[in-house]
Amino acid sequence: MGTQTVLCPSCKTRLKVQGNPGEKIYITCPQCFIKGTFLFPQDVVKTRTAVTAIETKNLTKFYGKHKGIENLTFSVKKGEIFGFLGPNGSGKTTTIRTLLGFLRPTSGEAYIFGRSVRDDIVEIKKNIGYIPGDLNLYGHLTGEQFLDYCMSLRDSNATLLDELLQIFEIPSERIIKEYSKGMKQKLGIIQAFMHDPEIVIMDEPTSGLDPLLQQSFYEFLKKEKTKGRTIFFSSHILSEIDKICDRVAIIRDGSLVALEDIETLKRKQGKIIKVKIKENPETFPGPEGMTIQDDWLRFIVSDNIDQWIKKLAKFTIVDLEISEFNLEDIFIHYYEE
Repeated sequence: MGTQTVLCPSCKTRLKVQGNPGEKIYITCPQCFIKGTFLFPQDVVKTRTAVTAIETKNLTKFYGKHKGIENLTFSVKKGEIFGFLGPNGSGKTTTIRTLLGFLRPTSGEAYIFGRSVRDDIVEIKKNIGYIPGDLNLYGHLTGEQFLDYCMSLRDSNATLLDELLQIFEIPSERIIKEYSKGMKQKLGIIQAFMHDPEIVIMDEPTSGLDPLLQQSFYEFLKKEKTKGRTIFFSSHILSEIDKICDRVAIIRDGSLVALEDIETLKRKQGKIIKVKIKENPETFPGPEGMTIQDDWLRFIVSDNIDQWIKKLAKFTIVDLEISEFNLEDIFIHYYEE
């Protein structure tokens, strides 16, 4: 037997209902005494209808003469955790706000569940959860009042509320202006997921969370993925993208510079070789992309390291450094001039 939180359609009172999967429960509201029924959800993974959750085609947004994003083309598969990676100011938030209809695109198209964000944004928003990067909440409300307010706006039942309150504990009886930054972030996570949306779009969602809670959040996201939920995860922190995402898009100066599976990126890891030789460094026949700085040769190899060591053996080595080429180096590579 499980518990679900439902909202009275008349007076908006929050009610807790207990039942078994598939069971029809008869309810009488204790406030307005209206009677109704609630069908307890089946304990099965929901069927998602669309193959592509998000699709953009040359999506562009300019603020006057200043570029926000330009010609973004990518798609997000249903049921995947999609990483959207870039430093602050790269265009991540502009992309998200355009997808959600807060900004009108200058040109190009974007679709969510096959619906155009230009024409059907009201219908689209009914089935989306959103965690903004700059979370502003109603400070005079308690946590419970805020969640009730969000439920009334959506006109939906908070079927995941009890589970979320167990994972992300908050002092729901206290007013929000007394919350710490981490508490406010947890409240933002709860409101985004509690109505069981098809897709959740998150802009820097772990800001303010301590490391232990971040780990709980990552585990929660992986569990939600197994239910078929689609998660769009925007971040400037490469390590968390690496931990939970299936694919990653890297954005730079408003343009897409890479779109790959995380595992494909990992296979690109290799070795960074830095070497100083007694001879003129320009005489060493290094691989494509080799650089020379302050008499140091620097190049990257992903295989055939033995071949390059043998070539170096023909020179007089003054100093040598060999280090791992990791995802962080790949990310920085895309941002080098």
